[in-house]
Order: sequence, then C-alpha cells, then structure tokens
Amino acid sequence: MKKILLLSDTHSYIDEKILKHVKQADEVWHAGDIGDLSVTDAIKQLKPLRAVYGNIDSTEARMEFPLHNRFMCEGVDVWITHIGGYPGRYNPSIRQEIYSNPPKIFICGHSHILKVMPDKTTKLLHMNPGAVGKHGFQKVRTMLRFEIDGEKIQNLEVIEFEK
Repeated sequence: MKKILLLSDTHSYIDEKILKHVKQADEVWHAGDIGDLSVTDAIKQLKPLRAVYGNIDSTEARMEFPLHNRFMCEGVDVWITHIGGYPGRYNPSIRQEIYSNPPKIFICGHSHILKVMPDKTTKLLHMNPGAVGKHGFQKVRTMLRFEIDGEKIQNLEVIEFEK
C-alpha cells in the first residue's frame, strides 16, 4: 500500500503546513505549474516525487520534468499531465490516447478547481487536486491525499488551507 499526496499549481509557494502532509505520504505527485524549483527540491528532500511541468514553468523545470508522466503505482496505471481536460472534454492532444488506452487514474492541474470524478466511458478516475499555491482566483487552497493498495484506490481526502 502507498499513501499518495497529490498537489498542483504551487506557483513557487510551499510552506511548513504543506510539508507536514508531504512527510506523512509515501510519494508526492505534482501536476504542474511548479514555479520555482525550490518547491520540488523541498519535496524531494523528504519523499519520492513524480511531477510534470505546467504552462508557467521555466525551461529548467521542463528539463527536469516531463509534459506527461505515465507509470504504474502498485497495480494502478496512472497518467499525470498539467492541461488534460475533463471526462467528455479532454485536451485534443491526448484525447485519442485516453480513449484507446485509458489509465486507471488520470490526473491534471491547471484549472485551480478541485474535481474528482469517474469517466463512465473509459472507466478511469479523473483527479484534479485544485491549487495549493497562493497565486490564482481560488478562495481555498487544496490538495488530495489517498491510498493505492494493489489495484484499489481508497481513503480519498481533501486537504484545505485558507488563501
């Protein structure tokens, strides 16, 4: 079993409240718009990190992290990208792959809107953790925490912070 902390859209912001949750996870996944790489450096000092770059990220971030990160965690096929869209409205650049070879979990960021929803057509679980950084229109900063046990995704929690 792995405890996952999923965050996105840090926009160069990290603090001790976020890092407290990082310490409780087995792995941290970042869905892009990292901002300053000191954010991912701080996470990597504590836990293994899987990340993608987002549209605001620098050349340095794009050299360190991929646009798409697809991997297996336990028995679950995971795909993380920054601008992915939502069930029924996927980004055109990935739509064909989503429908022909869907992962079990599809993760994106970008919108700053927390959403977790099943795609009934592909049977995947779409997750967007919202934004945990202070830049943006969101009124509440959010992250997700969940567990992967074999092929099961369980114990999903929303973590909220005041802006």
